[in-house]
Amino acid sequence: MAGEITVPSLGESVSEATISKWYKKVGDAIAQDEPLLELETDKVTLEVNAPAAGKLKEIKIGEGKTVEVGTLLGLIEVGAAGAQSVNKGAVPAAPAKTDAPKAPLPNPMAAAKSATAAPQNGPAARKLLEETGINPSSIAGTGKDGRITKGDVLTASTSAPAASGNQRASDGPREERVKMTKLRQVIAKRLKESQNTAAILTTFNEIDMGNVIALRNEYKDIFEKKHGVKLGFMGFFVKAAVNALKEIAGVNAQIDGDEIVYKNYYDIGVAVGTDQGLVVPVVRNADQLSLAEIEKEIGRLAIKAREGSLAMSDLTGGTFTISNGGVYGSLMGTPIINPPQSGILGMHKTEERPVAIKGQVVIRPMMYVALSYDHRIVDGKESVSFLVRVKEAIEDPRRLLLGL
Repeated sequence: MAGEITVPSLGESVSEATISKWYKKVGDAIAQDEPLLELETDKVTLEVNAPAAGKLKEIKIGEGKTVEVGTLLGLIEVGAAGAQSVNKGAVPAAPAKTDAPKAPLPNPMAAAKSATAAPQNGPAARKLLEETGINPSSIAGTGKDGRITKGDVLTASTSAPAASGNQRASDGPREERVKMTKLRQVIAKRLKESQNTAAILTTFNEIDMGNVIALRNEYKDIFEKKHGVKLGFMGFFVKAAVNALKEIAGVNAQIDGDEIVYKNYYDIGVAVGTDQGLVVPVVRNADQLSLAEIEKEIGRLAIKAREGSLAMSDLTGGTFTISNGGVYGSLMGTPIINPPQSGILGMHKTEERPVAIKGQVVIRPMMYVALSYDHRIVDGKESVSFLVRVKEAIEDPRRLLLGL
């Protein structure tokens, strides 16, 4: 009996994926639920597991091909014995006689312990390790439980010893042509569609971060001890944005044909930079979460994003997005709307600058913020008011506690 390997459901609004790698070849033995291949979509990388045990009978579609949901990828001969890396049924040949001392037998308990202790690296990291030939034992993983991330591999490859002084840069290729990943292709397509469709404008303001920095410094240790998560600034901005969205409803809306859909829920996308590109996991029902709960959810999603283990449900359905370019040193920028949303808040680097307060020039930690918005829905007055509400909440964090 043959079992079919098909493309599983990829989630809301995702209909196709690219086969990035087959882990098995025809004739290999496979166990039920064992990963067989890796699919790359515009949002995440996911593995397809074996529906039954047996051996891989046929690969219908090879690596690099784009496939749709439900496409037949290959066939499994259910229950059949396939090739193993070690053939347990074979009788070993008698060793030749030698006077050399016998090597000590391996300790199976130590080997089992070593195998158990080894963390399971993500699919993107495994793929890059194979391509670069870097020994994983030479890399200190920064992921959860010591897992090696794709970023760790890239760092290791760029820090490899430089070529000898006799080798010139001109000896190598002057150009390199690399096919865009599915994620990068879709990022490019969606951002261009956003510019071509929405009437995007950007308004700016600046925020004195002094009070929220002082609050964080005073309570960060107690906060982390109680909640098990660090107190960052993104949680404050999520809370401030939700308060502003409740007042300026158009920024939390979208256009559908000739109708405007106003959202009465607040699913806030938080942009996260990864080695494969920008992804925007969503903090669900942010208006119903405490500051600690928001920080925990942001931390959980950021780890999954960098490990390449985000599920499709983590990425779909956001109503508004926040992007923090300040972590990379950006002083000011104009973020692009994530369609079909109508607004995105851009945070930037906090920098000490001279500002005038009550007739005196003082040095304060200031941050520029930007709101890019769809002018088809949001008017200039509403966009300015939105940023003012965010500014008021961050400059006086007590307003967040009082819901003002």
